[in-house]
Amino acid sequence: MPGFVNRIVDSWQEFTQFLTDVRGEMRKVVTPSWKEVKATTSVVIVAVFIFGVYFFVVDWIFALGLDRLLKQLGGLQQ
Repeated sequence: MPGFVNRIVDSWQEFTQFLTDVRGEMRKVVTPSWKEVKATTSVVIVAVFIFGVYFFVVDWIFALGLDRLLKQLGGLQQ
């Protein structure tokens, strides 16, 4: 029975140490200013737009190439 009690006490001490560490890390967290939020949001929106256009063009080129390849092989009838 003493081993069981020691494990419970050790687990409780580990848990309280964990909570202490979490509290210490949460004190390091900094909330961004409204100006920073707007700037990063606009960067993300622009990046998503650029990547969307890029992937659209790449997909269109591959589709065009595949279409021509299938026509050459006689697999696509139009």
